[in-house]
Amino acid sequence: MENKAQVNRLGTSKIGKLMLEFAIPSIIGLVVNGLYNIIDSIFLGHGVGQQGLAAATIAMPLMVVSMSVSALIGIGGNALAALRLGEGKYNEAEKVIGTSVTLMVILAVAVTVLVNVFMDPVLALSGAREDTWESAHVFVRIISFGFILQFFGMGFNHFIRTAGDPNRALYTMIAGTVVCIILNYLFVMVFKWGIAGSAWATVIGQGVTAALVLWYFTFSKKAPFKIRLVNLRPTWRLSRTICALGTASFVLQIAAAILNVVMNNQLAHFGAMSPLGAEGALAGIGVVQRVALFAFFPVIGVAFASLPIFGYNYGAQNFERVKTTFKIALLWMTLIGLFFWVIIHLFPSQIVYLFGVKDSLEEFTIRALQIQVFFMPLIGLQALAGNYFQSSGQPLRAMFVTLTRQLLYLIPLLYILPAMASNGYFFAGVGPLDAIYYSYPIADVLSVLTAGVMMAFEWRKLSAKIKRNALKESTD
Repeated sequence: MENKAQVNRLGTSKIGKLMLEFAIPSIIGLVVNGLYNIIDSIFLGHGVGQQGLAAATIAMPLMVVSMSVSALIGIGGNALAALRLGEGKYNEAEKVIGTSVTLMVILAVAVTVLVNVFMDPVLALSGAREDTWESAHVFVRIISFGFILQFFGMGFNHFIRTAGDPNRALYTMIAGTVVCIILNYLFVMVFKWGIAGSAWATVIGQGVTAALVLWYFTFSKKAPFKIRLVNLRPTWRLSRTICALGTASFVLQIAAAILNVVMNNQLAHFGAMSPLGAEGALAGIGVVQRVALFAFFPVIGVAFASLPIFGYNYGAQNFERVKTTFKIALLWMTLIGLFFWVIIHLFPSQIVYLFGVKDSLEEFTIRALQIQVFFMPLIGLQALAGNYFQSSGQPLRAMFVTLTRQLLYLIPLLYILPAMASNGYFFAGVGPLDAIYYSYPIADVLSVLTAGVMMAFEWRKLSAKIKRNALKESTD
């Protein structure tokens, strides 16, 4: 197997150096991807108006569903490959990636068919109304034909980091994103193709990323493990394990889709009862979600960078390196969250203005943005804990800790707080529409406390394993 040293250094190089090497490309890649979402929204806001922003917000749940399936196989297969590489089983790692390719194709086709068959009821469930129905329908139909490209582009990018080549993972993401941005400008602002132009730009950009990722694992001599025809036939054992390890990410994305549906319906309902109207509420919170996601991408970038290091060293039983990786990653995530918290609170007007948001909608959007990200410096712990449990082969714990924020806390709060505000039992002067975005900081605190308790117990287990290994070495 070629280039084993590229992978084996996950268990030998200094953790700080490894984290820096893996985190910087991961962060840059996700930030660039997040920048595309921001620029896309700016083009829609200026080129199409509130209707374009509202339609993209309504379409978000279906897009998240496609990402969830990509994460199921991409992150699950990546976690298993990292564990097998840590155990020195390179041939098994190649069987993992081959099985992942086949599963990706099958699921991509299935999701595309299902989305097109059930698009109307899902769009209605997602909060589509008469004034946004047609544009949301056009956007989703075009995007759905690019699901298979998104699956390979996003899902297999994780494998490149596990292959010990984080810079290449960055290049593949940047290439697709740059193409998206250029084509978005041409299609929306120059050719005036509206929401359809934005969708086609996204699909073509995803195709560029997918092509580069597949080329690396098929033809590049630098890849330490490759996609080979002999490994494309899936086995039940590997398929089951890949899906088990990817379940946490899959369910997290599904929970995010459910959250978007609930959020959109609450916004449409309470927005229609306010001077902003349903379209204004959807547009304003759509901007908030994009900015918050952009700010959170660097935090997720550090979590992604830690995943192959966790998996390799856990598989190799280097538990002290696992603990060191966790501490360094958590420190970086906290500092990054604090940095964006400061930026958002110092320059909210300038940020919101970029999207063409004006007048009363500007005031609402700024207030919602600042409150929603209020505890951003803390939320990295939950994401890191989920990645740790996933990469250490504990899918049930990973699934629970990743679901706490969206499913266990946030969705109930989106119903409870507006109801309390409607009956005068919430903060004075806060109406039911405003109570929606107050749900986020409360859910953040509860989910961080949950993750902290779970990691405290896990920390004791790691310490016990370190002591057992030391005792074993001393008696040999």
